[in-house]
Parts: sequence; structure tokens; C-alpha cells
Amino acid sequence: MTKIGRPVFYELPRGEALQMLSNHRVGRLAFTFRDRVDIEPISYLFQDGWIYARTSPGTKLQVVRHNPWVAFEIDEIESRYDWRSVVVHGTIYFLDASGGDRERETFQTALELMRSVDSELLTPDDPTPHRSALFRIHADEIMGRAARSAD
Repeated sequence: MTKIGRPVFYELPRGEALQMLSNHRVGRLAFTFRDRVDIEPISYLFQDGWIYARTSPGTKLQVVRHNPWVAFEIDEIESRYDWRSVVVHGTIYFLDASGGDRERETFQTALELMRSVDSELLTPDDPTPHRSALFRIHADEIMGRAARSAD
């Protein structure tokens, strides 16, 4: 049996954490309601300090509308001691195409950004048309952690 050295744990530089957020398209959204924490996978796009995503209308939306502080996480895992992880804490904002001028403009910007990754999003050809609620999360705090095996 080969003995491995002690792993090294460290904080990711901010630039690496931002690059990871930009490179990935699926992460996990964590939110709370009363004494329960839920975590759900979501596809997303990171742009200029915001995470853009969409979901289906329903109970989850009602929960986060009343408690809009969320966490979001992505990971790259190669092995037990070779991984990188980024956690974002922020506030979730739902986008409304029928709101005022500024709200419509924000919705349209989000839609265009998200269509740069999925051109069928919210069109008649959308493969998941039930996911019609767009939102964004402001990345108030971004923390990256990593581990690497000792050489």
C-alpha cells in the first residue's frame, strides 16, 4: 500500500474562483425556510458579478421570495484530496418582463445572456418550457477553497 503525504488545503485566489464560475454551467442552489435547508441543482450563467438562472414556478419560488438570501456552489473534484470549490452568498432577485422599464430591461438583458448559452430558452422550441421564471443572484461574497495532494 502506498502512503500519501498530507494534503494541502488553501483558499483559491479570487481570479481563479471567478474563472471557475465563468467556466461552469451547473451548480447547486441552497436556500432556507424556517428550520429546513434545501439544495437543488441548477444550470446557470455567471456574468459581471451575477449568477443568472431559471426555475419552474412553484413552492421553491414562494420560499425564496420570503427569504431571498441564498448560497450557490460549484465544484471540480478529481480525487479525495484534489478538488476546487467555490461558494457564493447573495440575494436572489426574480426578473419580470411585465414590470417597469428598468425591470423589463434587466429581464431582456438576462434573457439575451442566457440565450447565448441556450438559444432555445423561452422560445417555442424550449426543451424545458415549464422553467419559465428567470432570476439572478448578486454575488455578494465569493469564497474559493481547494485541496491538492502532497507531492
